[in-house]
Amino acid sequence: MIPLSSAPQKIKEEGNKATFEIKSLYPGYGATIGNSLRRVLLSSLSGSSITEVKIKGATHQFSTLPGVYEDTIMIIQNLKKLRFKFFEGESHTAELKMKGDKKVKGKDFQLPTQLELVNPDQHIATLTGKKSEIEMEIKVEKGVGYEPVGRRKDKKGEIGVILIDAIYTPVKRVNFKVENMRVGDRTDFDRLTLEIETDGTVDPEDAFKEACKIIIDHYDLFLGEKSQEEKNPQEETTKKKVEDLDLSTRTLNALTENNIKTVGGILKKKEQDLLNLEGFGEKSLKEIKKILKKLKLELKK
Repeated sequence: MIPLSSAPQKIKEEGNKATFEIKSLYPGYGATIGNSLRRVLLSSLSGSSITEVKIKGATHQFSTLPGVYEDTIMIIQNLKKLRFKFFEGESHTAELKMKGDKKVKGKDFQLPTQLELVNPDQHIATLTGKKSEIEMEIKVEKGVGYEPVGRRKDKKGEIGVILIDAIYTPVKRVNFKVENMRVGDRTDFDRLTLEIETDGTVDPEDAFKEACKIIIDHYDLFLGEKSQEEKNPQEETTKKKVEDLDLSTRTLNALTENNIKTVGGILKKKEQDLLNLEGFGEKSLKEIKKILKKLKLELKK
C-alpha cells in the first residue's frame, strides 16, 4: 500500500500570500497533486467581477470623454482591477459621480451594504479641469473562473451599457515546487511547496481548502460514494459555517464573537437566546430566520 503524506502545513503568510508545505509524498505524487491544485485554484473558485458599465457620454468602448485623461478602454481596464466581497445576493449595482480637477478612485463609488471593495485606492480615471465630470454605473456579479463577453452575447443590455470580460477568480497566482526528501531509508520521496496569492477577497488558506474539496468531490463520483441526494441533507446543512450564509457583517460578527460557528450552533439557541447576545437585535434575528427558512430549518421557540 502506498503510504500517505503528512498533513499540509502553512509555513509562511504575508498579506494575501501564503505558502503551504506537504511532506513525505510518495515519489511522483508531488507533481500530480501540485498540478491538480494549481489548475483548480486558478479556474474553479467562485468570486465576483464587474460585468457591465454604463458611462455617461460614452456610447461604446472606443469613446473619449471631455475633460477626462483616459479614454473609455483605459477606464474599463482600471475597472477590471476592482475586487469585491459579496455579503448577500448574486448581483449588485454601484454608482459614481465626480466633478472637478481630481483623480477618481474605487473608493468614490457609492456601494450597497451587501458589497465591500477590498482595493479602494485603485485608480479609475483622471479629471483634468475644474468643470470636468464623470458619471458611471457598474454591475457586479458572482461567478466562477473567467467569462469573456462572447459567452454573454445573449444578454441584451440597454443602450449605452458596455459589457466587460469578467475575471471572477479570486486567485491571482499559484506556484508549486517539488523537491526530494528522505523518508526512512529512501531519499526519493517528494516535498511539495505550494504558493498561493489571492486578490484579497478570500484568504489563501480558505482558497487552498476549497480547491481540495472540489477535487475530492469529483473523485467521490468515480468511487461511487453516496451522492449529495443520498446523504442526510439536514446533517450536511448543520455543518455549514456561518461565514457561508451571506449574513450581514453585524450579524456575522455577533455570532462569531459568541463562538457560534455553524448552522448547528445557531439551531441550539432559542430566539430569546440569540436576542440576548451582544450586538444581536431584532433585525439580525429576522435575517437569521429568513436564511434558515431557505434551508428548511427553524429556530427553537
